Amino acid sequence: MIILLTTIHGIACVFLVVVVLLQSGKAADLAGAFGGMGSQTVFGPRGSATVLSKATTVAAALFMLTSLTLSILATRGAKSAPSLLDKAKKPAATSTQKSGVPQGQTAPITVTPQTGGQKGQTQTIPVPVQGTPPAEQQKK
Repeated sequence: MIILLTTIHGIACVFLVVVVLLQSGKAADLAGAFGGMGSQTVFGPRGSATVLSKATTVAAALFMLTSLTLSILATRGAKSAPSLLDKAKKPAATSTQKSGVPQGQTAPITVTPQTGGQKGQTQTIPVPVQGTPPAEQQKK
């Protein structure tokens, strides 16, 4: 359905452009620029409707109808975007890891540095604790 409407819409677009470009301008001389129309009416002289003006009206109506229909069909099929509140991460309050240390704090680890193949002095340093992402917690 959408493919058919898109095809009709494209054909209507091209046809509308061609029909508008084929029409001759009304009062396109220098007097027309300053309001010197051949008649005393506000919008200029009104002639009989030609085949090109009728074709323009039909093509414009078809263009508007297909545009409106395609936009309605596109919005019905689309999922709504999540709001900013849904996207915001909720802070992990006091979740704990397997070690029992709350996330966001530090845990002491013991390290023995090696320099030139010789072991150095054993040191205990604090390391920040990082939690596992929620997707990995759900897999376990």
